Amino acid sequence: MTKRIAVLALAAGLGLGASPALAGPFDSGPLADFMNIFRTQAIPRETVAWSGKEKPGTIVVSTSQRRLYYVLGGGAAIRYGVGVGRQGFSWSGEKTVTMKKEWPAWRPPAQMLARRPDLPRYMAGGQDNPLGARALYLGSSLYRIHGSNEPETMGAAVSSGCIRMTNKDVVDLYDRARVGTRVIVRN
Repeated sequence: MTKRIAVLALAAGLGLGASPALAGPFDSGPLADFMNIFRTQAIPRETVAWSGKEKPGTIVVSTSQRRLYYVLGGGAAIRYGVGVGRQGFSWSGEKTVTMKKEWPAWRPPAQMLARRPDLPRYMAGGQDNPLGARALYLGSSLYRIHGSNEPETMGAAVSSGCIRMTNKDVVDLYDRARVGTRVIVRN
């Protein structure tokens, strides 16, 4: 037991000193996934009653509630807290998950760079990357459901249209959802 605690303490200590420019084993991959288990949950996920008509495996986002539901079937869904698009960037409609990536790299779209020319043109995947631990890409749109290195933004309208989740929650959703999953975004 003492040896396990020492290994965890060493891992945590090494992860705190990581520099984004010098990506190490604690920035992305299995060790980073393990470290995310111990982060606090801004809005805890929970299984709730679901009365919708959507098929099991469907993702439903309520931007007004700032919640994402993964429909389980049998009258149940998993509810996650999310961050959504700020005023002028919210949207609604149906998309399909067309691609999934672990610790994705980030290239801000031209529209975002026009608003924020100070942003980097490319950022490798890792703990400091705005896309977080996982990303589910939504059709041919610029939108994604992705992790976040800012868990305090869950329950807020702060993004440029993407649906943000804690890294812990996006890993859970990523493991459940498949390419081809229907995603419904409602206001």
